[in-house]
Amino acid sequence: QVQLVESGGGLVQAGGSLRLSCTASGRTFSSYAMGWFRQAPGKEREFVAAISWRGSSTYYADSVKGRFTISRDNPKNTVYLQMNSLKPEDTASYYCGGRTGTISLKIYEYNYWGQGTQVTVSS
Repeated sequence: QVQLVESGGGLVQAGGSLRLSCTASGRTFSSYAMGWFRQAPGKEREFVAAISWRGSSTYYADSVKGRFTISRDNPKNTVYLQMNSLKPEDTASYYCGGRTGTISLKIYEYNYWGQGTQVTVSS
């Protein structure tokens, strides 16, 4: 079965940047639409960004537009989330998800999930 592993989280000052990575096992990575979601303590998991199979289409939550960029490198089986101008409200555990379908903003439409990586933005 497909395994997803996130990395790149950490502690950063407000206004700083981080780049998250999500690497998938298996040879069929290029056929999956991918997404990034986040969950803060005591809150529901929310959509952050999504990208289509070949990276030609992307979507972003309004809260991160202009600051975050999702991309993918299919030969490396990896999807990235570049996060710039970070704010304290971006603090959360970030999860990557994959689905055997077209790009989606809906959490329940994703088939596979990683374990998450923590992002903490200090004031």
